[in-house]
Amino acid sequence: MKKVKYTPEIRERAVQLLIESEKDYPSTWAAITAIAPKIGCTPETLRSWHQKYLDQQNPV
Repeated sequence: MKKVKYTPEIRERAVQLLIESEKDYPSTWAAITAIAPKIGCTPETLRSWHQKYLDQQNPV
């Protein structure tokens, strides 16, 4: 599988799209699996971007 580099702008937009769309799905994972193919990444990639975003919002 080819490793794709995504720009920070694409990552940020993908996470924002996930946050905005999350309420339309029964779970965060359902939203991730629906949105990831639309932006051309795997669900796990989008999940990790989202987790990094959440970690930055709530530092320990």
